[in-house]
Amino acid sequence: MATVFNKDGFSVRIYFNDHLPSHVHVFKAEGEAKINLGSETERPTFLAVWNMSNKDATKALNLVIEHQAELLEKWREIHE
Repeated sequence: MATVFNKDGFSVRIYFNDHLPSHVHVFKAEGEAKINLGSETERPTFLAVWNMSNKDATKALNLVIEHQAELLEKWREIHE
């Protein structure tokens, strides 16, 4: 697992042996959001959310949207 970055209490991670679609796991405290990275023409979307408030899940999604290009590049580096 690679931690891509940490921001505002969130940890954004990509697992080395993970599967398509390209996605990240965003952690905060005991919560986790699994977020599809989308593509150059699609915005990121939730795949699943566990033990995370709606407020934190929305913040996690916005964080991924803000860093989408960087995260897609990192996913490709790890998996291609």
